[in-house]
Amino acid sequence: MTEPAWQTAKLDEMATVARGRSRHRPRNAEHLYGGPYPFVQTGEVKAAEFWIRGTEQTYSEAGLEQSRLWPAGTVCMTIAANIAESGMLAVDACFPDSVVGVAPLEGVADASYLKYALDFMKFRLQAVSGGTTQDNLSTDKLLRFDFPAPPLRDQRQIASALRCFDDLIENNRRRIEISEEMARLLYREWFVHFRFPGHEDVEMVDSELGPIPEGWEVARLPELCSLVMGQSPKSEFYNDFGDGLPFHQGVTDFGFRFPSHRKWTTVDKRVAEQGDILFSVRAPVGRINVAPDRLVVGRGLSAIRAKDGRQEFMLLQLKDRFAVEDSIGGGTIFNAVTKTDMERIELLRPTSEVAEAFEAAVVPLVELGENLTKQNRVLREARDLLLPRLVSGELDVSELDVSELELDGVLA
Repeated sequence: MTEPAWQTAKLDEMATVARGRSRHRPRNAEHLYGGPYPFVQTGEVKAAEFWIRGTEQTYSEAGLEQSRLWPAGTVCMTIAANIAESGMLAVDACFPDSVVGVAPLEGVADASYLKYALDFMKFRLQAVSGGTTQDNLSTDKLLRFDFPAPPLRDQRQIASALRCFDDLIENNRRRIEISEEMARLLYREWFVHFRFPGHEDVEMVDSELGPIPEGWEVARLPELCSLVMGQSPKSEFYNDFGDGLPFHQGVTDFGFRFPSHRKWTTVDKRVAEQGDILFSVRAPVGRINVAPDRLVVGRGLSAIRAKDGRQEFMLLQLKDRFAVEDSIGGGTIFNAVTKTDMERIELLRPTSEVAEAFEAAVVPLVELGENLTKQNRVLREARDLLLPRLVSGELDVSELDVSELELDGVLA
């Protein structure tokens, strides 16, 4: 145990704590957006491993004027929608009042430690957030909690140990993104620009999708794939402790390639098998992930499997076709699509020789991404086991040797 016993402190005794700002009404006014200032939303905080880097929306000068720009290094925590999720700004950014900014007081607290301390307190913060029409955590409630407040030197040692895991996770995530981008570019080279091996000797012919190489076909989705439309069990059959199969209602828990599991169900009428393409059929229509294992799909999702086994080709084709979400067919905007709509989707069917050559070229990239994803899962589990022991003082940080964490073994 740490000697002497660590003290505790309120969060505002270690940091400046303030809610984000978005004063203009309506909040979706068009003139507020499209400028150079990143605008972080609760879903992006939730999706962050550690750093919050990219944002879907940006503020204009008018947006910034009615908001506030927080400096990089600020810890963000959600207090509405996704309660008590946290991440650290990698760039200067704005965020709404559903997010609080936590900036360490100089000489008192370490920013990375504060991020991990918030993670340590997460379930307690969530426990006091219910009881309203929409769950939320007020700053008043947040500032009532006592946080572990070790000396600054110990905070930095704790943060350094835990950052070993998060830095490796971040490095793997970047490698996964690179492998995915390489696969996407290869797909576009072969099947959008039609510069596949031997293309010089193939004539182009007209089709429903425009000019395509001779010998290729256009087919509707049911000819090429099996399709399972999701159906949601009654909520009484849901649980959050792992009984039954993982359940996904929609895109809430979608990740870069695979979703993370948060709910399970004992009713398994509509099932996606491992490797199936998960395709959103409710807004945002066309968002895509891959089933990491067998799971139940709810009414917001469908599961798609290529009949010829060339799943990566089908995944990349669907991603390319639905790069713009909520559009289907000839660019028509949909808030939801039916099974009939799905069955009308027209797709390319190249010759077997081209399809097999592409699959052989892209599978190594996919396997690399999957191996790195598995590594990250192990790293997260190890970090999450160590975090409470370090932040609580159960593990003596003065005797902690980062080399003893055996991260090389994790990555073997």
